[in-house]
Amino acid sequence: MRITNVDSFEELASRSRDAPLVVFKHSTTCPISAAAYQEMSSFDGEVALVEVQRAGSLSKEIEQKTGVAHESPQVLVLQKGKVVWDASHWKVKADAVQQAVKNADGSRKGQ
Repeated sequence: MRITNVDSFEELASRSRDAPLVVFKHSTTCPISAAAYQEMSSFDGEVALVEVQRAGSLSKEIEQKTGVAHESPQVLVLQKGKVVWDASHWKVKADAVQQAVKNADGSRKGQ
């Protein structure tokens, strides 16, 4: 799913109270981001896609709200409205994101 505005991000942050959610910031003009996009296409789960060229102000707002400096490509795992894991550039790997979601979900269940 693509998100393009702050309201969409706020809804995601709110939904992350129930389960971890993944946000992927993607640049449509960057070859590193293209590789990350390919990697994320094999992720088994829902991904909120932010195309930074089309939603630059949203990307900046996410940076302000989460405290995680903007990079592209970048993956953020949200749990209870906070970033519990992030990766950028060549570290964006579907299996690492899957593990981060699993870890966040497991810590939630333990509470």
